[in-house]
Amino acid sequence: MPDQDDANLQSSELGEPPAAAEAVFGDRLPLARAYAEFLATAGIERGLLGPREVPRIWERHVLNSAVLGEVIEDGARVIDVGSGAGLPGIPLAIARPDLHVQLLEPLLRRYNFLAEINDQLELGCEVVRGRAEEPAVVKQLGGADVVTSRAVAPLGKLAKWSLPLVRVGGSMKALKGGSVAEELERDAREIRKAGGGNGTIEMVGESKVAEPTHVIIIPRIK
Repeated sequence: MPDQDDANLQSSELGEPPAAAEAVFGDRLPLARAYAEFLATAGIERGLLGPREVPRIWERHVLNSAVLGEVIEDGARVIDVGSGAGLPGIPLAIARPDLHVQLLEPLLRRYNFLAEINDQLELGCEVVRGRAEEPAVVKQLGGADVVTSRAVAPLGKLAKWSLPLVRVGGSMKALKGGSVAEELERDAREIRKAGGGNGTIEMVGESKVAEPTHVIIIPRIK
């Protein structure tokens, strides 16, 4: 386990938030800063992020997640599937306090990490331990306006897990990499089987962050 000196070093490597952070988080930037520092210390110590990620926490993780809010309607209920270290759910909740964000995570140590951050920062998220594909979870959380995720699974499997949690007329809005168009074509059959309609790809954060984010949007139609 890293000692206090290691934690201080990791926090110093994080650096100051980039200029875009103020545009994204506004007067809630202190909360985003506290979360980023949490990732750079406890997140590394508990194995949720690798040490090499510390200098990239702001751009690659925090801001990359928060700009998802550009494609989510006001007051939506949002489930973050496989939330892990809280990405994208926690940055989204910080940037968009109007949202009702539910963080869904099956692993106990990650669930505990999420609950600790949520309590310390008083974010008002709901932290739920479970798997998206479990009938009890679908019964408990189903009917969300938006279900999101980041780096959880290939698109077909992700649709199978996510779309049952979405209300008809709502949508799955997942952060994906540059190969998302190929995934959308490859997994079209699985998406339809899960109740999804035609998917579209949006770019968010183009005017704010160095690396804009690909978002795959799939409506639930049945």
